[in-house]
Amino acid sequence: MQGTSDPNAEFVDAAALCGHLVPAGSVHRFLAEHRGRLFPDELFGDLFPSDRGRPSVPADVIATVMVLQALGGLSDRDALAELRTNIAWKVAAGLSLTDEGFHPTVLTLWRNRLRASDAPERIFDAVRAVIAETGVLGGKTRRVLDSTVLDDAVATQDTVTQLIASIRRVRRLSPAAAALELVGHDYSDPGKPRIAWDDTEAREALVSALVDDALVVLAGVEGLALDAETADAVGLLALVAGQDVEPGDEDGTWRIAPRTAPGRVISTVDPDARHVHKSVSSYRDGYKAHVAVEPTTGLICSQRLSPGNAPDGPIGVELMHQEAPGRQVLADSAYGTGETRAQLTRRRHRLAIKPWPLADTGRFARDDFWVDQDARTATCPAGHTVALTPANNAVFGRHCRDCDRRERCTTARDGRTLKLTDHDADLVEARRAWRDGDFADDYRQWRPMVERTLAWLVRRGRRVAYRGTARNRIWLAHRAAAVNLQRLVTLGLDHHHAWVLTS
Repeated sequence: MQGTSDPNAEFVDAAALCGHLVPAGSVHRFLAEHRGRLFPDELFGDLFPSDRGRPSVPADVIATVMVLQALGGLSDRDALAELRTNIAWKVAAGLSLTDEGFHPTVLTLWRNRLRASDAPERIFDAVRAVIAETGVLGGKTRRVLDSTVLDDAVATQDTVTQLIASIRRVRRLSPAAAALELVGHDYSDPGKPRIAWDDTEAREALVSALVDDALVVLAGVEGLALDAETADAVGLLALVAGQDVEPGDEDGTWRIAPRTAPGRVISTVDPDARHVHKSVSSYRDGYKAHVAVEPTTGLICSQRLSPGNAPDGPIGVELMHQEAPGRQVLADSAYGTGETRAQLTRRRHRLAIKPWPLADTGRFARDDFWVDQDARTATCPAGHTVALTPANNAVFGRHCRDCDRRERCTTARDGRTLKLTDHDADLVEARRAWRDGDFADDYRQWRPMVERTLAWLVRRGRRVAYRGTARNRIWLAHRAAAVNLQRLVTLGLDHHHAWVLTS
């Protein structure tokens, strides 16, 4: 059953005896005065539907600890150490000076219940409701979209380690797999295979044997009735066995392929983590935090965590679905695809999004051609006009033979072919608006402000605390809630019959 806080202060109540030591204008002082109003019992009532059993730790205390934990980037154990020894934490949570707190696993229990509920991000939603009640965003119609990399909490694994770990897991979960005779490795041995790792032939022989073992295991469990956990393990084994290898030179052999598979699983411990490319030459492993930010206040209006290889554009569209139509959306070129622009435009948002630049080949680019979508024709820089094909291509082949501008246009033997995308007109207009500076002033003034909010978000570190997207989404939601609450307190958040900002 759900526990509740006793409104009557104890004789050694931390707030009564030491509350004056907690600075005014701090998140700790704010929570000491308003945690029950911000996080009422009914907000968490569905997590403990039964009236039987031992009462849980009060909801306002748990929510307070989770916010302070996120604000400090602390582990469960370190957060409870702060609650036990830090006067400011005791004051914020409404505990007595002699209260020893609770076991760190209580936080795990609450997060698990939140994750299984219909509103796993309710702490972030509670703070967002406060933002709405203050009216601080009233009349502020700009939203900036951006993302930042979050490092995963596990080590990246090589192909051999992934194969062994995946086979070992399936054998542990499935008696049928455990009964199979495998020859590639002793899977009861927790260490790596004992081979000459600098010997290319030995490495290739090991990889081939491990892949063969994986195929034997997959064949052995095919058609069996598997529970959800075992089915997930089998699916992961199938993915790992195929993502990094290719057939060898001899029949029946395998070798590591000289390429990285798109969407490659980088760890069997956290199968959701992915390679994150923030530039052509730099990448990291983990997740991405996506945010929609109001630039003048720095408040996070919405957020989402995704695997690191997820594109920014579609998630940006999801974040803007929560906004009223007519917002000015500012974003860099990661959000500049045609489909992203089309979906935001359909929501009647005004776009100030930097377009993808055209490749500088030294020859005529797409914007040097004139396309009439109504007449279904295209005209090249030399003035030749052709009809668009059903595939939306403009084939200038015969006009290129004797054209005096051919060297500046194409090196193709059959002449220039202009291939148009579904959103070609939108992209052409976006590049024209960027060149002509239609929204340049707004972009330069407001787009960089999101970097301030992202800095607040990762101030205590970029490494996520857990494994898996679902768990880390709650982690990000709590950190975003803590950042927003700290910002609101800085702006003078108080309660006088309603939530208001006093500064």
